Amino acid sequence: MDFSFDARANYEATRDLAGYVDRKKATQATYDRIGFMSGLEVHQQLLTKEKLFCHCPAGIYNHHDDYDAELIRHMRPTLSELGEYDGTALMEFKTRKNIIYRIKNATACTYEVDDTPPFPIDREALGIAIEISLLSKLNIVGEVHITRKQYLDGSIPTGFQRTAIIGVEGEIHLKHKKIRLIQLSIEEDSCREISDIGHVRIYKTDRLGMPLIETVTYPDCLNPDEVKEACDYIRFLNRSTGKVRSGIGAGRQDVNVSCKGGTRVEIKGVAHTKWIPELTHIEAFRQWSLLLLRDELRKRFPDPSTWKMTSVNLESVDLNTSFAPLQDAKEANMTVMAVKLPGFKGALSHFTQPDKMFANEISDRLKVIACLEKPNMVHSESIVPEVEVENWQKVANLLSTGKNDAVLIFWGPQEDMKTALETIEERCRMAFEGVPNETRKSFENGTTIFERVLPGADRMYPDTDSAPIPLEDDYIDSLSKNLPEDIIDRFNQLRKWNVPEDTYTYIFSKNYYPLIERMVKELEVDPRFLGTFIGHRLKNLLGRQKKPKQFNIEKIYKLFAYLRQNNLNVRLAWAMMPELATHPRMDFDSVLASLKFKKIPQEEIIQKIPFLQEKFVPRKKKDKANHQLNWMMGQLHKQATGNIELSYLANQIKQAQA
Repeated sequence: MDFSFDARANYEATRDLAGYVDRKKATQATYDRIGFMSGLEVHQQLLTKEKLFCHCPAGIYNHHDDYDAELIRHMRPTLSELGEYDGTALMEFKTRKNIIYRIKNATACTYEVDDTPPFPIDREALGIAIEISLLSKLNIVGEVHITRKQYLDGSIPTGFQRTAIIGVEGEIHLKHKKIRLIQLSIEEDSCREISDIGHVRIYKTDRLGMPLIETVTYPDCLNPDEVKEACDYIRFLNRSTGKVRSGIGAGRQDVNVSCKGGTRVEIKGVAHTKWIPELTHIEAFRQWSLLLLRDELRKRFPDPSTWKMTSVNLESVDLNTSFAPLQDAKEANMTVMAVKLPGFKGALSHFTQPDKMFANEISDRLKVIACLEKPNMVHSESIVPEVEVENWQKVANLLSTGKNDAVLIFWGPQEDMKTALETIEERCRMAFEGVPNETRKSFENGTTIFERVLPGADRMYPDTDSAPIPLEDDYIDSLSKNLPEDIIDRFNQLRKWNVPEDTYTYIFSKNYYPLIERMVKELEVDPRFLGTFIGHRLKNLLGRQKKPKQFNIEKIYKLFAYLRQNNLNVRLAWAMMPELATHPRMDFDSVLASLKFKKIPQEEIIQKIPFLQEKFVPRKKKDKANHQLNWMMGQLHKQATGNIELSYLANQIKQAQA
């Protein structure tokens, strides 16, 4: 074994070889070079009174420690219609997890725990799903067929999710391109995960069974910003109906990413769309880097079937190390083992993600599949050596390593060692193939970790408990009559109104566009001012609150109506809004009193212009008129706000200067 090997230099060299750059420095040419492709699966909870297949209330959440009973289950895979097992199901079965469900009587019934068949599908949820399918320009199916999709991670007690396709082959219009849609499905939501430690995974069932739609796109996005734009568009379109839930967890998206020569990898449960650009950028380069590692390993082993891993138990080896996790493992009587990876010199420190290398790919799988809590291993190419060289020498001698080999040491309960060894060998063999099919969990910094094997199509089969539901043309036509206009049309209208673009995301995400449109028509308020007021003023004031108060957006309409009725300038709303955001129940007269606002006739304000002109003393002759204008506006601003349009006042001052 080569103890002089510079792991840090290798990490940086392989990062440069992959051509990795920070996302802000990347261009379309960067993504074209690696063949970036991405699609989406956008999940959105529907705003219904009941759950999808029972009559339990939807949208009621419990605290972690608030439950009436616990139910323990062990998941086992079943054969598909073709007589095959799903890869994800087999992986989950290998983990030997005890699945614990915490049940609250108010939010769960015997259907949730798989003790009774499903009730007929909730018609309110079905109607909303059809409406959103029509908005997405999807072709509505003639008959709704409910199927079962296997889920062996325990997130659904039945071991499968009931789901049904509502619409197929649609499209959405972004600013500069169209994104094709594969389908929209309606399905029941899964449990909320509370914890996952060792062989015990705990769920809460309050979210279980809530109606959810999933919109799936083709991989038409060719750079990370397009992925975010497409995801935002679908979210905004869903919210434009006013019939979907909002807030943390109500909308989640899975992002599918691949690069040239790679394979589809699914980043699961991305909580915020603002994470998407960094996540997809890093994932595409992770795959590109894994393909470079594959090419290097194939040079060393043209026939990968000849590659063989060897292992040894270190129970009898005196590892007098100062590395605390290894010391703790030995004191806890855990089994400590070492593995030789022939020809893997440089592979363990090969760049995969910022501050991550191929060794992390192994460690992540040990955590998920073998249930070995991190830290669960050390390796011979750590950038910061945790284990002293003399200890590595002992292990290297025991394994008879060569100069081009790599070694890792891992630990855990004896009963998990067999699975751990299989997991290490499986991941190393996958390195010869390139990019494994898998789902990954996302983090805010844009990095991901292994979550599970990517499910196959063979996990879907018909639900024998549910009859097909025919969709009559008259029913679909009745739903199509009250649809909101398309998001791209609303986007273009905001542009025509000259509303600043940095307000659009907030306006669409909160579905405030209908309010703006109504106020423009009924109260004749300037749309640019309204967009800025809502997208900047309201957003900043509500976002600044540590404990947000319940604010009814209809209060904004009433505020501007009040100003119109009292012949007050609508710009007074800007000054009133901080008080209303802090004290939502305060009446408008009281707000004005707290601001010490005094109603002054326009003529009285304009009459002060000559006096202020005489009082003004310029500092410099240059730009005297502009300095005088700004100074006079500052002197009159407090009295003018709410009493006179500021642009009109400025024109009066300019006329007096002429």
